[in-house]
Amino acid sequence: MGFYENQILPHMINLACGAKPVRKQREKVVPQAEGRVLEVGMGSGLNIEFYNPDKVEMVWGLEPSEGMRKKAWPRVQAAPFRLEWLDLPGEEIPLEDNSADSIVVTYTLCTIPDWKAALEQMRRVLKPGGKLLFSEHGAAPDEAVRRWQDRITPFWKKIAGGCHLNREIPRLFGEGGFTVRQLETMYVPSTPKIAGYTYWGYAA
Repeated sequence: MGFYENQILPHMINLACGAKPVRKQREKVVPQAEGRVLEVGMGSGLNIEFYNPDKVEMVWGLEPSEGMRKKAWPRVQAAPFRLEWLDLPGEEIPLEDNSADSIVVTYTLCTIPDWKAALEQMRRVLKPGGKLLFSEHGAAPDEAVRRWQDRITPFWKKIAGGCHLNREIPRLFGEGGFTVRQLETMYVPSTPKIAGYTYWGYAA
């Protein structure tokens, strides 16, 4: 990865994904994680503070970007639970079948090139009865907003770490072998509509 991906992009993503409205979304789903947790796309570690240390045994943080792992280091050091890095992409989860009690995915599915392979891997490592907890932005229900998402995404993904503005999150989960059990949606306040329509809940 080049200078932009390792030095500039991690700071940009940390700022955008650490904004107050997005933090509130993380706070809705991350505390529900329990047991042995796999977080896919840990990034700069913004979710660490929201895990409940009384419920979490350990967290595997899957993050392929060296720049993001460096950005996360202070938060990792302060984590009140065991955290182990996995430096591979979501399509290659180096865990055994039925390893994780919970999976956490926040603002990550938009960036994974082969999202279906990644979800199939998550399904493989999640224990029966476990939950995949998510908060993801994606395709808006309003036609005018959706048209702009479709127009901008080819350029946007080049400068935003592969982020697609227009992915239909519930459909992705279904095609990846999951069933969405709980789903809420809204435009996150104080966020541009093209990037602010958010889906959150859990799948099994």
